Amino acid sequence: KIFQLLDGREVFLRTIDLFAKRDDVCQILMVVSPDDAARLLMEFCEELAELGVELVDGGAERSDSVRNALARLDEAAELVCVHDSVRPCVTSEQIDAVFAAAGDTGAAILAYPLHGTIKKVDSSGRIVKTVDRDGLWEAQTPQVFEKNLLLEAYSLGGQATDDAETVQRTGAEVTVVASGPNNVKITAPADLLLAEAVMRSDR
Repeated sequence: KIFQLLDGREVFLRTIDLFAKRDDVCQILMVVSPDDAARLLMEFCEELAELGVELVDGGAERSDSVRNALARLDEAAELVCVHDSVRPCVTSEQIDAVFAAAGDTGAAILAYPLHGTIKKVDSSGRIVKTVDRDGLWEAQTPQVFEKNLLLEAYSLGGQATDDAETVQRTGAEVTVVASGPNNVKITAPADLLLAEAVMRSDR
């Protein structure tokens, strides 16, 4: 997915561009599988070097991958931003907002309030019940945390679906910064088409 072209440029490079151009970013770590690492080094070594990107080996689970990256953190970092390499449509304003919120509270994520009717469905495809959507949000990235808080959270072990859940296990509160549906995560061909439409609409 990271190598798919989005308006003529690989998805992961478009995502990195969003952070590489920021004065408040001191380090960019890209966690990748061994297969992806080999291709990145073969085809994109020079560009990654120009962007200041360091490659980190991925782990068996998502949390393991984040731990591997945390072990390589620059001492100068005050906040740690975790972002999906396949979310290239997040805006600089959204990044500014979640960084600012994390600076104030110690932990913040982008998220989008759910608007549709939500159904709980069983394994056979039958509706079990309609879920009250009041207060339900879809977590997105970037997710940004005070460095020592995130290090403490991951030192406790265990797995989680995202970093906010990991941090909440310490008892810390995580602030939500409202995002929108345009912060597309590219996981299927249709998502790529949507991301292209978002980019065209921003021009």
